[in-house]
Amino acid sequence: MKIVIVDDDVLVSSSLKTIIEAKGFEVLATANSGEEAIRRYKEHQPDILLMDIRMGKISGLEAAETILNTFTKAKILFLTTFADDEYIITALKIGAKGYILKQHYNNIIPALNAVYSGQNVFGEEITSKLPSFMSNQVNKKDYGDYGISDKEFEIINLLSKGFSNKEMANELYLSEGTIRNYISVILEKLKLRDRTQLAIFYFKHLV
Repeated sequence: MKIVIVDDDVLVSSSLKTIIEAKGFEVLATANSGEEAIRRYKEHQPDILLMDIRMGKISGLEAAETILNTFTKAKILFLTTFADDEYIITALKIGAKGYILKQHYNNIIPALNAVYSGQNVFGEEITSKLPSFMSNQVNKKDYGDYGISDKEFEIINLLSKGFSNKEMANELYLSEGTIRNYISVILEKLKLRDRTQLAIFYFKHLV
């Protein structure tokens, strides 16, 4: 796995490099600003860009958006101290593959492995905030394009607001088994793996 690390604190980027290389990964370069992050990504095109958010003139979010506009398959994992709602919303919208907090440094290596294997990684503090971001004002046409029925769309809406299978069953007057079957079909249609990915998909299609 080849990685580029970006953090405006030189000591942090150096420490991350040491930790990551100790696990056998290759750190191609480190950078200390959003501007440098863009240059380093274009130069190295790493498997994963591990990047902070608050960084002077060009933030990590702005740098990520610039990179993703050109390299649409770029895998960007944010590692930050801040769990601000605005940052999380922007990270989701631009297509970041993960958002984890520095306080949980033990999660860095597992998160890198997960992102490398194609998963989205959002820490517990982040996923717990998703329901509060949701709105009923979503673009149903986006779901129709995937063959999602009105009932399936209703289930997606409830799931994204944090409803459990039991709560959805009570709300829709269906059995929990039927709800589970619906969710399995929805995940297959949208080519998603789990409920968290479905919530993120829903969020990205808000109007």
